[in-house]
Amino acid sequence: MDPHPAPFRLLVATRNAGKLAEIRQILAGHPVTVLSVDDVPGAPDVEEHEPTLEGNALLKADALHALTGLATIADDTGLEVDALGGRPGVRSARYAGEAADPVANRRLLLEELAGRTERTARFRCVIAFVDGTRRRTFEGACEGVILESERGSGGFGYDALFRPLGFERSFAELDAREKNAISHRGRALAAFAAWLFPPEGPSAW
Repeated sequence: MDPHPAPFRLLVATRNAGKLAEIRQILAGHPVTVLSVDDVPGAPDVEEHEPTLEGNALLKADALHALTGLATIADDTGLEVDALGGRPGVRSARYAGEAADPVANRRLLLEELAGRTERTARFRCVIAFVDGTRRRTFEGACEGVILESERGSGGFGYDALFRPLGFERSFAELDAREKNAISHRGRALAAFAAWLFPPEGPSAW
């Protein structure tokens, strides 16, 4: 008997509209109904206080699963810049301060890299899945470089400053299909989807 009758209901522990849209696009080919935190009345914002991406992703997935009983995924993503010793890393969303917005974060990144020729970096994403019986993490990464100025109007976060290796355009200049095929989150979600919906059928799950 199928342990999760289609469509499988999956809660994504985020209120980030851009992130949610990416996840829905990447999982569109699978028998899953993606719900967001906004579909859960009274859902709290979980404070990300763990020192690693893995820790924060599990923290959020555990909290939302405990509240709703739904199978839940959560992710934490970090931009690791080599010239900055891996910063902003786990603090990417709060790089310019706890109340900072993406514009302030990008501005600070450009200031810290001003005049530097070494601009290699990577996005790293960890997705945590919790359903009450299983607790798993999946990771994806994308190598690239930090541009000297913003390019493009798509995406979110640091996308306008990140050019993935093998491309002349920034993440913010790629269309959704191009970005999802190579992005850190796309790769982590592909690994998650291959585990949750294996070709041999859900019995293997």
